[in-house]
Amino acid sequence: MKTKIKVLVVFCLAIFGFMAFRPLDKKIVAIDAGHGGYDVGADVKGFEEKAITEAVAVKMKELNKNENLEIVLIRDGDTSMDLRERTRIINNLKPDLVISLHVDANVNDKVNGVGACISSKKTFYDQSKETAETVINKISGTGNLAKRYVNEAPFYILKNAECPMVHLEMGFLSNEKDRNYITSEKGQNEIAEKILESLN
Repeated sequence: MKTKIKVLVVFCLAIFGFMAFRPLDKKIVAIDAGHGGYDVGADVKGFEEKAITEAVAVKMKELNKNENLEIVLIRDGDTSMDLRERTRIINNLKPDLVISLHVDANVNDKVNGVGACISSKKTFYDQSKETAETVINKISGTGNLAKRYVNEAPFYILKNAECPMVHLEMGFLSNEKDRNYITSEKGQNEIAEKILESLN
């Protein structure tokens, strides 16, 4: 009987200790760096989308100082991942939010700016849209990227993720001003910081 009581006390102390050091309201945000491996994404003047998205994702994890926010990278490294695999990881993780990082390109090199897409599904629509608008406002607020808009899109992960999600386009590689910013260390750090600010 005494042994059982001791075990129960140790168990309760362990649970109390875990709760003391891990906030109950900790937010988990999954960052999905678009493309990877053989899928380079947009490729303009030697700059590849997959490298830019990975760089910003890694910087977000490194720069995050908020103890109540956990950043989880869906793609950690230059690996090929199909959309079903990414979606499966996201739905198993059950995060509070997913941000899928991308950059854009257009035949018209005047098109520029930061924008986002969300799912038209009603379940997470309001939260996804609010987050998308906040992120765009933060990033465009630096004055380096023009503010675009939030669109609805039928992308596979957007349709199948069982949580709020934002597909973020961090500028256009085809536009010289955008390209110079999003491929620079300064630009990538600022974008990562602004996204983190929008999550706090």
